[in-house]
Amino acid sequence: MDLAIPDMALVVLIGASGSGKSTFARKHFAPTQVLSSDFFRGLVADDENDQTASADAFDALHYVAGKRLRAGRVTVVDATNVQREVRAQLVKLAREHHVLPVAIVLDLPESVCVERNAARPDRDFGAHVVRRHRTLLRKSLSGLAREGFRRLHVLRGQSEVDEARIVIEPLRTDLRGETGPFDVIGDVHGCRDGRKVTVAHGLGESLAQLEAETPEFRAAVRDFCDGLLAHYVLDGGRLVVAHAGLPERYHGRASGAVRSFALYGDTTGETDEYGLPVRYPWATEYRGAAMVLYGHTPTPEAEWVNNTMCLDTGVVFGGKLTALRYPERAVVSVPARKVWYEPARPLGAFTREPDSLELTDVLGRRVVETGYGEVSVRAEQAAAALEVMSRYAVDPRSLWYLPPTMTPPPTHRDGDLLEHPAEAFADYLDQGVREVLCEEKHMGSRAVVLARRDGTGVVHTRTGRAFFPSDDLLPRIADAVTAAGLWSELDTDWLLLDTEIMPWNVKAAELIKDQYAAVGAAAGSVLPAAVSALSAASARGVDVSDLLERTRGRADNAVAFRAAYRGYCGGPVRIAPFQVLASAAATYHTTPHLWHLSVADRLVEADPDLFAPTRRLAVDTADADSVAAGVAWWTELTSAGGEGMVVKPAANLLMRGKRPVQPGIKVRGPEYLRIIYGPDYRDEANLARLRERQLGHKRSLAQREYVLGLAGLDRLVRGEPLWRVHECVFAVLALESDPVDPRL
Repeated sequence: MDLAIPDMALVVLIGASGSGKSTFARKHFAPTQVLSSDFFRGLVADDENDQTASADAFDALHYVAGKRLRAGRVTVVDATNVQREVRAQLVKLAREHHVLPVAIVLDLPESVCVERNAARPDRDFGAHVVRRHRTLLRKSLSGLAREGFRRLHVLRGQSEVDEARIVIEPLRTDLRGETGPFDVIGDVHGCRDGRKVTVAHGLGESLAQLEAETPEFRAAVRDFCDGLLAHYVLDGGRLVVAHAGLPERYHGRASGAVRSFALYGDTTGETDEYGLPVRYPWATEYRGAAMVLYGHTPTPEAEWVNNTMCLDTGVVFGGKLTALRYPERAVVSVPARKVWYEPARPLGAFTREPDSLELTDVLGRRVVETGYGEVSVRAEQAAAALEVMSRYAVDPRSLWYLPPTMTPPPTHRDGDLLEHPAEAFADYLDQGVREVLCEEKHMGSRAVVLARRDGTGVVHTRTGRAFFPSDDLLPRIADAVTAAGLWSELDTDWLLLDTEIMPWNVKAAELIKDQYAAVGAAAGSVLPAAVSALSAASARGVDVSDLLERTRGRADNAVAFRAAYRGYCGGPVRIAPFQVLASAAATYHTTPHLWHLSVADRLVEADPDLFAPTRRLAVDTADADSVAAGVAWWTELTSAGGEGMVVKPAANLLMRGKRPVQPGIKVRGPEYLRIIYGPDYRDEANLARLRERQLGHKRSLAQREYVLGLAGLDRLVRGEPLWRVHECVFAVLALESDPVDPRL
């Protein structure tokens, strides 16, 4: 005899003492699945037969059962469970965790139960106890289904107990083995089992059409509708489809609450000006890993909200019929031929103001779908970003992009260099990228420039703060764009540029003064005096040769340290643009970097006093001579006092599978790294320690911030509302709060 049990269930064994419940549980279930009342009495009272401990024992049993049910695990309660009030607590527990309660009744003769108890030395109660259990059981049998048990198995006699076989079955909603691809289509409109259904909204016409069909066809339609489920869990749990949406705690569960939410959603208890219930915004709180696709509440556009999407775009009300292709995440819409039914609430009544920003857009844990992969933002990261954004950032209406961090190459292991171009070239070759472009790395501060044709705009740092105290440079930037002929050529009234602004001290004056200059001044005052004192001691015959040599080396390093940071300070303000991020007409992710630099060259030509050129060299990573030329070029740059270079895929955005390759690898020169790691970093012992630096997190961070930036620009140029753009901008700033070694 097969006993079917859902793979997410609370199994309640019911039977008189001595009916064999514990033996049955041991035979058919794993020890970890069975919660025995006797065992819990032993836990709380050191005596499994101490009936005075039953209240505490069941309290502990229910607690553990709740934890297991929350995790979605089959849980078996091994107790007599012949009292209705005891079973009611277990049914309530199952409902609280949205799993199905299942009853397995062992209905054995009273004589068998009495005989078994008599053979157990630890059971000294009389036959009257078994008789009372049997009486309660007989009174309960006919009403177990009404008590809420969704499946009921009654085993009458020992032979049925012996023949029983437990069969674990997935719930009907569990279609995790179906991996797709799927086309998920939005509401057409209607739902399987509505509340207070009236013959309206076109239902009358449908019924009339069905009336003309054969009884067999109508029966097939009825069976089809009856077979529909409140929600589906697909593709290994990665996709959930429900009519009105579903929070994560309900995924794959079964209860009246789950079904109600899946079919009708939830409301705030309020009504709007049209007299309709205000829907509870469950999607803004959703943080689950599964994609949830739903409908029920018409919306003008299908938009991603925390890995959920409402596909009901109101086709019946004259909107669109929308579908999502899974796993591609491609959204396809076709307009309605006409307004089939006038809605009580206008379709666009709750269209959000495009420039409005709300805390709920960015706070809490979020999963941002970029089109280049998902990026997760933790709640604590979002909180840190909110502090910076709300206190220091420029007007959010002009804050469209934050540049990503950049990773250094794998550590160089030879000689006294920590970073070397050979590792960057090899890294890209390993990623399948042959053509790279080496760009001079300017020693300044990263800045994003939003230039408008009318001379307005903004210049901000990579954390969104205003770069300059005034906007005096913006008209001059606009004039240069005009002189270069870019407004008309790119068909735009604004340009977003990624740049470096020199000199370094324009933005980093306080850092230089408080950190680098302080170290340089201290070393300059202490080390020469130490060398002088040690030299005098050596002249008197004191053996301090090793210490004197080390101190002289440190003094020389201190001189080199001061020369390194001073070389990047002073001079007029210059802007070195190296990438056109976007215009009103397009983004330029896939436009080769040489085009971007050619645009920069035209700006330099238009105003050479304001704009600085960026030197560049193309390298074939699979050609030894080309790689050697790239190394020589870097050596020449850094020997002349340059910071280093950035190696980028020449084609710009390149995908490797579902993720882009690294957008750039910075290779810094040895003297610049002296500023970063300290005057003595090239000493053998220090280099050995620094070569153990971990780059994995930095590389991951650079890639995640890069795709967020791309997504924000894509949304901007597509004309999506500001809050959608800011979701990406905010996420970049949130990721920057991660504790990563700032020297990398």
